[in-house]
Amino acid sequence: MINTLMTRARASIAKRKHYNRLVAEIDSFTSRDLADMRADRSEMLYQVHKQIYG
Repeated sequence: MINTLMTRARASIAKRKHYNRLVAEIDSFTSRDLADMRADRSEMLYQVHKQIYG
């Protein structure tokens, strides 16, 4: 039981770290970078959240 909780906690922490890393990368893009990529910051953040957390 404790092993299961620890496994879940580690998986959750790993997901959060990955999510935070991707969000930081998206936030580092300038408006010009986004325009060049024809991307929308909010849509990218939505897709990252959806990909990581389902």
